Amino acid sequence: MAKIGFISLGCAKNQVNCEQMMYRLQEAGHEILQDVNGADVVVINTCGFIDSAKSEAIDNIIAMGQLKEAGAIGKILVTGCLSQRYQDEILEEMPEVDGLLGTGSYGEIVPAVEALLEGRSVERFGSIHAPEEEVGRVLTTPQHYAYLKIAEGCDNHCAYCVIPSLRGKYRSRQMDDVLYEARTLAADGVKELIVVAQDTSRYGTDLPGHKRLLGELLRQLCRIEGIHWVRVHYLYPDEIDDELIDVIASEPKIVKYLDIPIQHINNDILRRMNRRGNGAYVEALFQKLRERIPGLVLRTSLITGLPGEGEAEFQELCAFLKRAKLERVGAFAFSPEEGTPAAKMEYPDSEVAAQRAEIVEELQSRIMDAYNEAMLGKTLEVLTDGYDPEEDLYYGRTYADSPEIDGRVWFTADRTVKTGSFVSVTVTGVRDGELTGQEAAQ
Repeated sequence: MAKIGFISLGCAKNQVNCEQMMYRLQEAGHEILQDVNGADVVVINTCGFIDSAKSEAIDNIIAMGQLKEAGAIGKILVTGCLSQRYQDEILEEMPEVDGLLGTGSYGEIVPAVEALLEGRSVERFGSIHAPEEEVGRVLTTPQHYAYLKIAEGCDNHCAYCVIPSLRGKYRSRQMDDVLYEARTLAADGVKELIVVAQDTSRYGTDLPGHKRLLGELLRQLCRIEGIHWVRVHYLYPDEIDDELIDVIASEPKIVKYLDIPIQHINNDILRRMNRRGNGAYVEALFQKLRERIPGLVLRTSLITGLPGEGEAEFQELCAFLKRAKLERVGAFAFSPEEGTPAAKMEYPDSEVAAQRAEIVEELQSRIMDAYNEAMLGKTLEVLTDGYDPEEDLYYGRTYADSPEIDGRVWFTADRTVKTGSFVSVTVTGVRDGELTGQEAAQ
């Protein structure tokens, strides 16, 4: 039995892959450590999507290399998107790395680790288009919420994105397998399911029948005893049909929060980025969603400095944000990724892209301030995530807040509140962009 440490980087989908690798190793008799110190093997599950993610992964590899040199850890195994994308470069430039697993070889984690323990080198890069294998997980989130990955890969081929070349074609999991996992999570105490994939709205279109099945899947998830909230991330705008809207509007367990990355609103930029639909469609969709789903909170992701974005195109984006008043917006400066069509296009320099991202963030902060002010005096359902002894406050999230992405609600209570429990909190203030309040009288 060996001691295995894990470092998980990147998105929630990557985190699920990490949890599955932990499960396989644990089932094989190995011990999963809470910390990397003393590990016989450290697995670094990386993201290789944009420059900042690559830098974070490299920094972690270097840090583990220093621990290895000091004798604090044994072997280093790099998995995930960075290893898939830069396998030759990692082997040539980072001698501290003992082995690599690509994104098509997560299922080979046990023989890979055992080969390293025996002193053999490891380079495994299976097909990135192979069907997903069904396997258990060791949850690394708090017990009361979990990510539920319903598909792997992507078929959208946006011009700026490397994901299809790293994760393969879109592959939906069978609905029965997804529901079985969800029931298992609920039985283990999970109360909030966060449905994720590179594109959740396409779920089912690659299966026999080629139908959009997300609405049906969500209805089935809402039938699972113990699940209180179902949250949906990463919907592609033109895959959102009336049936899906009806399901979201009518099912009480589905939180009225949708993550719909649009990237931009200017028609020419959307066309150059190979995005389906146009700005008028997106704006009409958001208006329809608000009309059909009362209380809806919308989150989106935007990229500033995209090829073709001059000052006029950027001002069009800002004007849209002022009109739409989206409650949650993440803005990222364009990062030209080698191997993508967008990297070959003419684009504003990085300073301009970064400045525009800051302008969007400032604009959005004012929209968020208005949203928070509108919450004052309201009593909201809050899922308790923990207690901060220094602050002497509990903290949690409303339906409008996804974990690790959005803000928190800080509150006092006249009793001990268990982590993972739902409480009613009356909002009394705003602090650093986050709500504060008091548990409402029972």
